[in-house]
Amino acid sequence: MYLCLQPDIDPNTQQPRSCQKNNTAKVYCKTIDKLVCKPGTGINETIFEKDIECEYTSGYRYETALLLSLFLGMFGIDRFYLGYPAIGLAKLCTLGFMFLGQLIDIILIALQVVGPADGSHYIISYFGPKLTILRKDNDTFIMPQDDW
Repeated sequence: MYLCLQPDIDPNTQQPRSCQKNNTAKVYCKTIDKLVCKPGTGINETIFEKDIECEYTSGYRYETALLLSLFLGMFGIDRFYLGYPAIGLAKLCTLGFMFLGQLIDIILIALQVVGPADGSHYIISYFGPKLTILRKDNDTFIMPQDDW
């Protein structure tokens, strides 16, 4: 019974400008008429803040990381860019682990398994190759299959 305002979207990252490191952003919501918030739970009696999901980015672009890995991965420039200086230095000294490490890094970056070292997400263009990895945990429910 409330209506939330649209978040202010940053055109460079395609994420809300108020996105925080815990992957949430705050938006203002207004209750319908004749409905009031409890005292202390909102900004006033009819306006409150709500958390929405977002993907925090710290400026690392997916396309840049993939191109660096493809063309300069043998020198470890891709790992330096993503914030892994020890692996970058090892690749630099061994010519990309004799090119095998470069090939592995191209695959890992292309599949978005390796991301920035600070735990943030890549900046990917709106129609870019965004992958969502499905994971199974204790909260996953397995639907029983009907017998034919």
